[in-house]
Amino acid sequence: MANSFELTGALKVLEEPQTFASGFTKREFVIEVPDGNYPQMVKFECVRDKIDQLNNFSIGDTLTVTFDVRGNEYKGRYYVNLNAWKIQGEGSGGGGENGPSGGAAPSDPPAGAFDSNFDNESKVTEDDIPF
Repeated sequence: MANSFELTGALKVLEEPQTFASGFTKREFVIEVPDGNYPQMVKFECVRDKIDQLNNFSIGDTLTVTFDVRGNEYKGRYYVNLNAWKIQGEGSGGGGENGPSGGAAPSDPPAGAFDSNFDNESKVTEDDIPF
């Protein structure tokens, strides 16, 4: 999919990086996007070398996230991931020290495990899927 999208909001949740048995690494984060009376909490993920972009931000920082929408099917279930590939802080592209993490444990299979960019040398097994 060639379309890229962009959202700006305040960083609310910054998870620790997750590495799976296959060697796949991801890091999830949530930004709060203003939307009238009901702000939206939007979860993104960074994969592989893109996770380092989050090291310069803290909870509360205003971020502009450029991302792609990724979708896949696994055993009859469909998954959608917002794959962040560019993250800029308000004004400079960077923030303060790394903030605290929060949020819940992942409930979906590792993002990218089923997309064409995934390293096919290391196959995902049932033990790699966190549900």
